[in-house]
Order: sequence, then C-alpha cells, then structure tokens
Amino acid sequence: MNRLRSAPWLPLFDDLADPRVVARVAADAEEAGWDGFFLWDQLCWRAPIRQVADPWIALAAIATATERLRLGPMVSVLPRRRPAKMARETATLDRLSDGRLTLGVGLGSDRFAGELSKTGEQLDDRRRGRMLDESLAILAAAWSGEPVHHRGEHYTVDDIAFLPRPVQRPGVPVWAAGFPGNVKPVRRAARLDGFFPANLEHPDQLAEVVGTLTELRHGDMASYDIAVGLPLGVDPEPYARAGATWWLPEFEPGVRLDTVRGVLRDGPAA
Repeated sequence: MNRLRSAPWLPLFDDLADPRVVARVAADAEEAGWDGFFLWDQLCWRAPIRQVADPWIALAAIATATERLRLGPMVSVLPRRRPAKMARETATLDRLSDGRLTLGVGLGSDRFAGELSKTGEQLDDRRRGRMLDESLAILAAAWSGEPVHHRGEHYTVDDIAFLPRPVQRPGVPVWAAGFPGNVKPVRRAARLDGFFPANLEHPDQLAEVVGTLTELRHGDMASYDIAVGLPLGVDPEPYARAGATWWLPEFEPGVRLDTVRGVLRDGPAA
C-alpha cells in the first residue's frame, strides 16, 4: 500500500477569510509535515457565516508562503467560471507554485447556500455537467500551449494560445468530485487524474468505486489519486486500505482559527 498523503481541507469563512492568515497556517502545516493544503471554493454561505474569501487569491498567497505543499481548490464549480479565465488562472498559479497545483472540479450544488440561484447560474444538473465537460476540454487544450479553436454548446475560444504553459505536463492534474453511486461523475473522473468521492460513509463504498475506476481505466491506477474527505477523528487507515491515496480532514464552516492551528500543529500522524 502506498503512503497515504494528507492535506487539511479548509472553508475560507470568518476567521479564515484573511488570505494572509491562511498563508501562515499553510506554512505552519508544511513545517508540521502535511503534504497538501486544499480550500473550499464558495461565493457565499448560510448564516451565521458572514465573511468569505476568494480561494484563488488565498492559493496565490499560499504558493508564495510554502515550498512543498500540493495545493488547490477542492472543488471549483467550473460551470460558473469562464474556462478561458480559468485557463489563465491555473497556468499562472501552477507557475507561481513551481508545479504544485491540483484542480478539483465538480458540478456544484445550490442546496447549501443558494449561490447558483442567487447569481443567475445554471441550475439544471445535466446542463452543468455538459458545461463542465466542455470546460475540461478547453482547459486541456489550453494547457498544451497550442492555439485553442473551440466552438461548443456553451463556450467559444477562437484561436488563443494560452502561454506560458503550466509547469506540470501535460497540464495541471484534475480531480473530479462526485457521489460514488452516480455513474457519470465516476466515468468523468476515470478520464482525469483523480476522484474525490462526496459523502463517503464506509470504506466499503470506496473499495467499490475504486474497483469501478480500475475497470474503467483498464488497470492503470499507478499514478491515479483517490482523495477522501473525512470528519476530524475518523481513522483514515481503513480508507487507505480501500484505495485512498489522499486523506483530507474536514473542518466545519465557521471553525475557529485556534482550532485549526491546534489540529495541524502536531502533523498528520497526531
């Protein structure tokens, strides 16, 4: 079994809505032996949350404050972002971090904070799924450094070369989020670099989806990542035995800064 890598997974709310604070926490996490540092990507949240930071600005701050941590949004809702802008942001952040960016992507949901309906975004899941796949195709083409010629159902990119390219080749690793029982997200993830299953309740669920991904990828799992978010206090080892390669301890919305620092201070083995 490969070593299970570890990364805190933080909501950028209230105490954590200052990118300078988050960058210092990330630097401390790196010193304590954590392997990565991932951030929620939300525009708003329910009361009593009042303050929300932008993950891309915070990730840029983290990139300059650390040297080793893998970092990224977990997850970014691509259907509410313009893919050409995302191509520029990801390439620039990957270069700023010397090739440490991982892009988590998903459909998103309106049920937690209503951020899709409140901003006039697409609410139909199937339509957002097509938008997500189209965005992923544009990003892959953009990261190649060659001119992108794309006219699709939702987006147009007409003869733009997105240079400089990301440091990582052939591009930034992409992990797709989804519910393990849903076929389409798993099939999408099988074409990418990793899967981030949502709402796992038992390691057996993970073992089943790893088996499906292994079949879809014709056994090519050597460099493939499976990241699991688990509540604080849940033992990640059974999930590692089921196929997880990354463990993301979850912090609740509105978590206090001193609580985060206390959990991260002693490192992932504590």
